[in-house]
Amino acid sequence: MAPAGPSSSPSPTRFWLAALLALGMICCYAQRGTLSVAAPFMIEQGRVSTAEMGLLLSAFFWSYSFMQVPAGWLVDRVGAGRAYAVGFAFWSLAAAGTGFARGPGALVAARVSLGVGQSVAFPASASAAAHSFPDDERGLVTATYLSGVRLGQALVSAVGAFLIASYGLRAFFLASGIVPMLWLLPWSRFWAGREGARLSSDSGPVRREALSLAGSVALLQHRTVLGILLGFFAFDYAWYVYVNWLPGYLVMERKFGPAEVSLYGSVPYVAMTVVILLSGFLSDWLVRRGHAETKVRKALIATGLLVACLIVPAGLVRDRMTAVWLMTASLCGLGIASPNTWTLTQAVCARSIVGTVSGIQNFGGNVGGIIAPALTGYIAHRTGSFAPALGITGVVLVAGALAYVLLVSRRVDPAGPAAWVRAGVGGRSASGWTSAPPP
Repeated sequence: MAPAGPSSSPSPTRFWLAALLALGMICCYAQRGTLSVAAPFMIEQGRVSTAEMGLLLSAFFWSYSFMQVPAGWLVDRVGAGRAYAVGFAFWSLAAAGTGFARGPGALVAARVSLGVGQSVAFPASASAAAHSFPDDERGLVTATYLSGVRLGQALVSAVGAFLIASYGLRAFFLASGIVPMLWLLPWSRFWAGREGARLSSDSGPVRREALSLAGSVALLQHRTVLGILLGFFAFDYAWYVYVNWLPGYLVMERKFGPAEVSLYGSVPYVAMTVVILLSGFLSDWLVRRGHAETKVRKALIATGLLVACLIVPAGLVRDRMTAVWLMTASLCGLGIASPNTWTLTQAVCARSIVGTVSGIQNFGGNVGGIIAPALTGYIAHRTGSFAPALGITGVVLVAGALAYVLLVSRRVDPAGPAAWVRAGVGGRSASGWTSAPPP
């Protein structure tokens, strides 16, 4: 469907879209986090070892990571509304089916299916934000739906252990899959008749070039896209250490009980959510004040990743509450970076390929999601401590900050159906791509 023509002002319906994106992410991450909450119970019951649970936790990312580029390409081809609805329904059924899985093989299959469905969430959200909001609002709207990520994790951490203890694992997984499907009703109603339309008149008509799937993969040869991929690998590596191992770390290393895990396993995510919103607001304010958008967002990303390195001393201190507060501060560092990782991608890419490049970005991040849970579990199993694994996470974060600062420097804009132009070469190449400094 062709995009809507320019309007005199941005449509107020975009704020309903922001709310639906946030609620969708709450559901997405609550469902994704169910196994990490169940992990200590399953390990304690002798169903799996710590190392085996690490592999189960990483199984989600086997499909989730490698589906990112196809999912982003699909979003740019059929639109965010349709792609998100189909993916949401599929992953919710997979989440419910986890409760009926018997044995490691069935659990792996359920988690892989969950990853296939959820691969569409971030490309669809980024594409919807890029097409529907002005440039100086996208930091806050991105922060809004990213706050849903952390609230979803906090929600499942806060109530998951209680639900498992009260009703059992099967009922817990079943409810986590079926109840969130109610979100599909307002989402489908919102997009009825709107797919392909712009809700913002910020920057002229939206182009929809027919970029091939092979051309999408070839974008990795662009310096900026490579920097986004490597930098987000580091961000997500640290994030998935927390998502998959924070409850287990608090139980096994710091000896917290179930009630304490519910509290201290959720409060850090709430603090991170507040910081995400503040960071999104601050970045937009600086852009409105006339500062170059790319420089603003890169500076906040680098600062946040360096603050997140507090995860290293958190693993070394003796006092368990000091460890909790250091981890909270570390997560707040990720919160500073979080909205800007996605809005930076929107700033340096043409709108017509935001879904595709967001898929590439999330592919890089979730390769970290494959590695981080398994490596962390293996190290903890072999050494009897999480401290070495947390130290490795700090090194990865520093490398990620350098990737964003040094590599992300040129705008990526399709001027035709071909794939790429080498960074630093202005104008148009024989390939049909332009490469110019981003705003």
